[in-house]
Amino acid sequence: MSLLELMMQQTAGGSAPVDSNGQVPIVSGQETTEEQRRDDPPTVEPSGETALYAATNLDSWETDKPRHFARDVGINGVCYRRLDPEYYAWLRHKMAMAKKALESGRLDPAAFDGLRTRFNDIHAWAVARFGEDDLLAAVRSLDPKTYPPPTLGTVQQDQPSSVSLSRPVPNPSTPPVERYLYPKDGEWRFTEKVPPSAVDKVDAIRDQALSLDWSEARLYQNRGRFRFPCGEDFGLVCFVDANERIGEVTRQYIEIIGPPPRENRLRFHNPDVDQPWLKRTNPKT
Repeated sequence: MSLLELMMQQTAGGSAPVDSNGQVPIVSGQETTEEQRRDDPPTVEPSGETALYAATNLDSWETDKPRHFARDVGINGVCYRRLDPEYYAWLRHKMAMAKKALESGRLDPAAFDGLRTRFNDIHAWAVARFGEDDLLAAVRSLDPKTYPPPTLGTVQQDQPSSVSLSRPVPNPSTPPVERYLYPKDGEWRFTEKVPPSAVDKVDAIRDQALSLDWSEARLYQNRGRFRFPCGEDFGLVCFVDANERIGEVTRQYIEIIGPPPRENRLRFHNPDVDQPWLKRTNPKT
């Protein structure tokens, strides 16, 4: 039985990644329809050296220095726990409870939609890191009544591994970096993760590009209606990798140069201006 099937049986579509209609989309290895693919959570690819910390309100942040932090970390009065399959299963259970509260009218639809979006991000990260089999095993073995949730200043003395599960810890010396979002407002189905180095490279050519009729959205946008790189919503920052640099900047395109020795050159075109292969015609009046 797949993770999707188990979630549907246990929660009737409650806490697996859910779409705007409260339905459970396909996880890996399942046949999908076009409508279901549009509702899939965003794909993330965490490296082996990163960890995701999540709070019970489903806020989360990622760090590439997990060895610097305890399993439970307190920030501004909120306790975050390092995500593992068991904690993922517990958060999934809480999402199921939120879905039931929505259906009974005890939870505002807008509040549920915010929880849904945050949980889908956590789910995508967990599937990419732990794999479906480990998450499925955690879902099956979880007992929500005995699982100790993250709590500031509390040690679960009744757990055999109480020190590792929950303990008071000092605030980290370096707070998590705010997640890059452009635009910050609006309803967007997908968000592509952007490294700070990509933003710095685009910042360096920003004024030149704007003077050549590029818009800020074409340079910086990382949120879209479709999964990256589909559609025309995603800007230049989403296409510049850490080992690449920006070359020629023109009105029609911006050049992306790959790493040496080959230094392959790609062109990121501006769809808002005339291109040699496009012929614009005036609409009939």
